[in-house]
Amino acid sequence: MAFNNKLPANPVPAGGKTGILIANLGTPDGTDYFSVRRYLGEFLSDRRVIEAPPAIWQPILQGVILTTRPSKSGEAYARIWDRAEDASPLRVYTRNQAEKLAERFGADLPVSWGMRYGKPSIAEAVEELMDQGCDRLIFLPLYPQYSATTTATANDQLFRTLMTLRRQPAVQTLPAFPDHPLYIAALEKSVRNHLATLPRKPQRLVASFHGLPKLCVEKGDYYPEDCERTLRALRKALDLSEEQMPITYQSRFGPMEWVQPYTAPYVAALPTQGITRIAVIMPGFISDCIETLDEIGNELREEFIEAGGEELTLIPCLNDSDGAIDLLEALLREGLPQK
Repeated sequence: MAFNNKLPANPVPAGGKTGILIANLGTPDGTDYFSVRRYLGEFLSDRRVIEAPPAIWQPILQGVILTTRPSKSGEAYARIWDRAEDASPLRVYTRNQAEKLAERFGADLPVSWGMRYGKPSIAEAVEELMDQGCDRLIFLPLYPQYSATTTATANDQLFRTLMTLRRQPAVQTLPAFPDHPLYIAALEKSVRNHLATLPRKPQRLVASFHGLPKLCVEKGDYYPEDCERTLRALRKALDLSEEQMPITYQSRFGPMEWVQPYTAPYVAALPTQGITRIAVIMPGFISDCIETLDEIGNELREEFIEAGGEELTLIPCLNDSDGAIDLLEALLREGLPQK
């Protein structure tokens, strides 16, 4: 293995220096075919995401999937692309979160951000912090609920970066936070504030989490348990029952069975029960992204209306709101060395 022998731009202070690194999933650099293909190629080659043997999976991925899927996904990204920033909302919100955290922590605790897939990479973020003299890193993957497909693969990528460094910083990784009090309080406030803006109250508040193959759960991934923890706490905060705020799972991929109930068929069946006005909250996502803004905000809304629904409104993710920054700051301060 070749090691990175680059020396930091600034020396480590005598007492050491801690840096903060937050990480999210990532997005393509653009909505064009080749940008989306590069992103999907990296994402869908992750053995944490697709556990099929590479000898079987890679010919399928490099063949039909990366030939056809980038165009469709590119159209979806184009529908939600931030034209002013020329970037996806996820990239914009993650950058904003890092910048606002940097204001909270000040120069003594520099903050950087990276993406598991795409740019800026986790490796680039580590180098940025080390160039500022950091010899200790606090790493926060921005996933409220733990899964090997999200939190674990973000940690994996950080460790891969460390494996290439001759001079490694000490690292502390922070856990998921499915029912952290500030997380639940921020979600509750977001729901109440958004519903207060609507002329008519929704008949049901549907919670939609990103899905996971059932096989992953059978092998030991406890992601659904974390999702249930989040929703139990949020139902209690909002004084809602399971019927008033059901749990569903979105974003299925491939032919295998995933954790149920599935969001799309559940929502499409509601008008037959006389439920034609709903709100959807996606508590598995800190920031709005293609899965929230397009899959739910466009595709699911169209399906609901075609099935006889009247109104589907999205509860925005926490994004870079004060509640989001309060939460992230608290999580990071809880992980800092106690003096």
